[in-house]
Amino acid sequence: MGRFEDALRQPGLGAIAEIKRRSPSAGELRPGADPSRIAPAYAAAGAAAISVLVDERFGGTWDDLRAARAATDAPLLAKGFFSTSEHLRAAQEAGADALLLLLRDLDDETVRRLLGEAARLGLDALVEAHDAAELARAVALDAPVIGVNARDLSTFAVDRASQLELVASIPSGRVVVAESGIASRAQGAAAELAGADAILVGSALMRAADPAAKLAELLSRPLVKVCGLTREEDVAVAADAGADLLGFVLAPESPRAAGRVLPVPEETLSVAVWVGKAGASDADLDQVHTVEQGKVRGREATVYRHGEPVARLLDLPWGEEDATHWQRAAQLVSGFGRTPSSGAERGANRIVLAGGLGPENVAEAIAAVRPWAVDASSALETAPGVKDHALVRAYVEAARV
Repeated sequence: MGRFEDALRQPGLGAIAEIKRRSPSAGELRPGADPSRIAPAYAAAGAAAISVLVDERFGGTWDDLRAARAATDAPLLAKGFFSTSEHLRAAQEAGADALLLLLRDLDDETVRRLLGEAARLGLDALVEAHDAAELARAVALDAPVIGVNARDLSTFAVDRASQLELVASIPSGRVVVAESGIASRAQGAAAELAGADAILVGSALMRAADPAAKLAELLSRPLVKVCGLTREEDVAVAADAGADLLGFVLAPESPRAAGRVLPVPEETLSVAVWVGKAGASDADLDQVHTVEQGKVRGREATVYRHGEPVARLLDLPWGEEDATHWQRAAQLVSGFGRTPSSGAERGANRIVLAGGLGPENVAEAIAAVRPWAVDASSALETAPGVKDHALVRAYVEAARV
């Protein structure tokens, strides 16, 4: 295992931050991009690795990789259309820790040979697939690091839903990278919950006024959830304020029952909230609370993606207080110190903190607990299911500081 693979295997969602001046699909992105300035800024912002385009079609050269190598000790991925031993040696000599191998352009025999040569040169390889057939090849070739690109390189169309299903199908033990089509925290979280160890982000960073600041935003936690939504205007305000997760209660006994999951912007994720068991909905995630006799819902809940547990929600008892709630939640968060070995363990590691959160206390709760996400509902209302827009904005702002 080389530095690149090792960096991507670290706990939590990692990011490969990309440096490219232009794209065949988007045209000019950042013509004056200077790798010697951007690479160290990416590293300081939390990049697990840095991808450098060295192909002239993207405005890149091998000198860009050399400049990045001189400016940072972060793992570097050489990105281009590589097919020969000479390409591998050029990547190594320019300072790469890894290089890209596109299954679209290479047969299995060539990939197998290049993987062996890369290993002898001390290079990792990101083996990239675009569809189920290519992914099956990557798995059969025993590629340790597999990238799933949401962009069709022939049409340039992005299909994130298909990408996520491919990511979710990859056997455990591989490092999985979700590539392309990620521009928001929720989109990155969707890849994480599907099983990606890292995201590769290029265009969204290159378009940003401050690429490193955009990277830090994509990686920042906790995510922010606004729950108990029943009106389209409240959904719009929560999304515009910067909420990542939008919750809709589908338990009819709740005073905040929505009846259905309303449409949400593509940069967010929808969450259907149930009691006892999940039903059918169009939501991205299901939040299923335990049943408690005589109460609308139980205290805790599990968050599922397509039936697989991906997070755990800790709440207050319905209609009651608990002065030790944050302390107990913090103890649980701190108890997850090792790298999880299964999807279920990763889900347990992700703690969503709920219960009495609002603009006045959410920052304090985050500092005390360090959760994966925070969830507020009743504290943001003028009546059950009717949000106060000023409170929603203030809550999201306080949670995202």
